[in-house]
Amino acid sequence: MPFEYILLGATTLLVICIFASKASSILGIPTLLIFLGVGMLAGSDGPGGIHFDDPVLAQSIGIVALSFILFAGGLDTRFESIKPVLWQGVALSTFGVIFTAALVGLFTVTVTGFNLKEGLLLGAIVSSTDAAAVFSILRSKNVSLRSPLKPLLELESGSNDPMAVFLTLGFMNLLITPGFSVESMVPLFIWQVALGALVGYGMGKATAALINWLQLDYDGLYLVLSLALVLFTYSLSYALGGNGFLSVYLAGIILGNTEFLKKKSIMNFHDGLAWLMQITMFLALGLLVFPSRLVPIIGVGLLISFFLIFIARPASVFLTLAIFRVPFRARLLISWVGLRGAVPIVLATFPFVAGMTEADLIFNIVFFIVLTSALVQGSTIPLVARLLKVAEPFAPEKVQDIAEQLRDELTPVEILPGSKVIDKKVVEARLPKGTLIVFIWRDGKFIVPDGRTVFAERDKLFVLTDKKSFDQVLEALR
Repeated sequence: MPFEYILLGATTLLVICIFASKASSILGIPTLLIFLGVGMLAGSDGPGGIHFDDPVLAQSIGIVALSFILFAGGLDTRFESIKPVLWQGVALSTFGVIFTAALVGLFTVTVTGFNLKEGLLLGAIVSSTDAAAVFSILRSKNVSLRSPLKPLLELESGSNDPMAVFLTLGFMNLLITPGFSVESMVPLFIWQVALGALVGYGMGKATAALINWLQLDYDGLYLVLSLALVLFTYSLSYALGGNGFLSVYLAGIILGNTEFLKKKSIMNFHDGLAWLMQITMFLALGLLVFPSRLVPIIGVGLLISFFLIFIARPASVFLTLAIFRVPFRARLLISWVGLRGAVPIVLATFPFVAGMTEADLIFNIVFFIVLTSALVQGSTIPLVARLLKVAEPFAPEKVQDIAEQLRDELTPVEILPGSKVIDKKVVEARLPKGTLIVFIWRDGKFIVPDGRTVFAERDKLFVLTDKKSFDQVLEALR
């Protein structure tokens, strides 16, 4: 088939997904369900008739997509919001995941022909949550969650994927690697987390320093640089033996809480890129599944899915948060919003790639669990939040949003060699009335000026003024 035809089909599906996402707001269901549905309709069993049966390619797409999605989530995370719930979030993303995997694994063994290791593998695959789907539903219904529920759920969902990946790979090694034992998983986990955190922290700091130091001539190159550094962070961590997903998420948090040039543009770019990655990933995974193969496992799929929703998730939440002072109604809400998202489906391709005999059955059960979770939990989240009295009106124009908009209006102006204001004070520059120099970038540092601040050659001034006065500002600083 000519490449142009493939390109036409891919972009058509992309546009369809964007239009179909409006149905998510109307119906109150997660966008992931819409994107998966488009992929399934376009696949072999649907009217699209596109045959796609390449788990290796789907896994590769999923890994790249998840790297960008986690990085974008980290960029939007603020230290001040997660600090009060840091330990609760870490506990949910570690012990909560372990409890969920163990409970689902043991139940799977009782209702299927899986042995204990295979059951625990399936439990590990479905052990992580997707809060992005939750907040998209709440936003579409003009509902928000009271503090500290929102930052706690965001922190849990952003940080529990690395644990799910580790458990999945660990149980797979138990199944296919002779001599690999449960005892060997503990030091391996400590090493992966420690190295992944170290790489993520270092790359977050290095990325901010590199962006500020380079001072590129073309703004678009900053976006390209940030894109390359995300993939570099993941691959470097993986090559050294660390957890790549933890590294990119932590790098995003560090970078998002650091001041650097073009911050707003880079954050907007990665927000759009994360949406593109979500659509691409869900389309690929939707194409990979054959709906006709889901029919024989409906019974066992419903049993495992309902056990996960009504027993395993609540039990893991209440056990994990037992030592913390979290209100009872908040625990109930956290238990209910444990939606399964993209990560379980991506992890379900790992047994395919490893050549496991039960790979096809595991993938179909996991896919069915994700669909059930999205339908049952996703469609009822606003109602449950209101019944538990933990909902509040959605307010997009918060103080931090206004601050971000204000920062985006700042215009950088560089003082070039020969400027008449060099070695003069700000008060002597005769700037137009109403013009404010918010800060000056000099020698790798931000300076907050006052009237006595002296201009220097190559100073980069961040000026707040109206469009009519901007030409007068340039004339004064020429």
